[in-house]
Amino acid sequence: MRPEATTLWAKDVPLDAAIHRFTVGEDPETDLALLAWDALGSAAHARMLAATGLIPEADAVLLVRGLRRIANLARQGAFPIPPHMEDGHTAIEADLTRHLGPVGGRIHLGRSRNDQVILALRLYLRNALVVLGLRVADLAEGFLTFAKAHQDTPLPGYTHLRRAMPSTFGLWATAFAEGLLEELEALQGVYGRLDRCPLGSAAGFGVPLPIDRELTAKLLGFSKVQRSPIDVQNSRGRHEAAVLQWAASVGGVLEKFLWDVSLYSTEEFGFLKLPDAFTTGSSIMPQKKNPDVVELARGRCRELRGAAGLLEQIASGLPSSYHRDFQLLKQPLITALRHADDLFAVLKPLLPALQVKAEAAAAASSDELYAAHQAYVLVQGGLPFREAYRKVAQQIQEGTFAPDRAALTATHLGGAGNLALDSLAADLTAARGWIEAKQKLHADAETALWTA
Repeated sequence: MRPEATTLWAKDVPLDAAIHRFTVGEDPETDLALLAWDALGSAAHARMLAATGLIPEADAVLLVRGLRRIANLARQGAFPIPPHMEDGHTAIEADLTRHLGPVGGRIHLGRSRNDQVILALRLYLRNALVVLGLRVADLAEGFLTFAKAHQDTPLPGYTHLRRAMPSTFGLWATAFAEGLLEELEALQGVYGRLDRCPLGSAAGFGVPLPIDRELTAKLLGFSKVQRSPIDVQNSRGRHEAAVLQWAASVGGVLEKFLWDVSLYSTEEFGFLKLPDAFTTGSSIMPQKKNPDVVELARGRCRELRGAAGLLEQIASGLPSSYHRDFQLLKQPLITALRHADDLFAVLKPLLPALQVKAEAAAAASSDELYAAHQAYVLVQGGLPFREAYRKVAQQIQEGTFAPDRAALTATHLGGAGNLALDSLAADLTAARGWIEAKQKLHADAETALWTA
């Protein structure tokens, strides 16, 4: 049985329906997330074709008008992709042809589905990265606010899950703020990898037409062209994995926070109390308030690492240029980024709602936490550190240890007595400003493209 002949590559030869289903896979559902970006990239392509004289200007105007209608419908969830149409590219071209007749068939001049899908993904990823970046900036701001409110509230510091040295809730929270700021710095490097327009590479060997790749890049707000057409194809999977690796690295910062929250909110620790909205009950135990949101969020962090690894596996071990294996990258990529967005968004209201149980944390900050501090007190009195260390150890063993808790505190940059909140806040402002500037650049480019 042969599917309806609406594929872009149809050559009037029989195609088994089972094979059609296998090769199409999940594209009709997955490509819904890419439709608006595919239409936007196609609009830039149409304007470039007209600017280079490859199609009439009037045809380009009609194409852009039709593509804008498609993009608007896609964003409303009102532009379905029928299974027999294989993917979003086919659905868009079929719609243009249905509304514009032969003019609709001009849109594919000078490109391949290979560079068309890479462009749609590049636009999608570029947008996703700035959206996620702003989510991460919001979380970093939440940690800084928490740190400022509790900067002097005692909290035992742990190593090996054993009490180690005195800490504070402020010192604890700034760790996650700084970790997220590092990820926001890394975001700029990942964005730079995406900031190259791939269109014009076609199937991977360029186009024997006088196209203007620089113009297409400019119209879409890219800073440069991805010059080598073969590298465009070779980069499939590489850039997608880089974005997910970044998201997974953010998850690595958050996972430790989530673990701490889960641990510190147990009855045994009692340093934090989760808001009821972030807990669920048990089906059998009336007293239970389970930290389901925290646990699921923690699982999402690990899931992001798995998704990044999956993309690496799919794209690895292939020779140069295009291979159909790349189709399998889209679904796990889009799903993982949606999960990352949900994860970062759901954690934002958790921070201000966390309740610090200062009395319990202070009670757990017992004298032995100050062992190293007391050794330093003795050092200030002239003892070599190793001798001071042994003297304090002996006092602890004999049960005579009575430290002067107020004698010393870490006042160096980043210590409990100098959290550097102002410099962290300045770094956050700069990172947010960079992201917002990119977001505005994208929005301005899109507005100009649709209205020019």
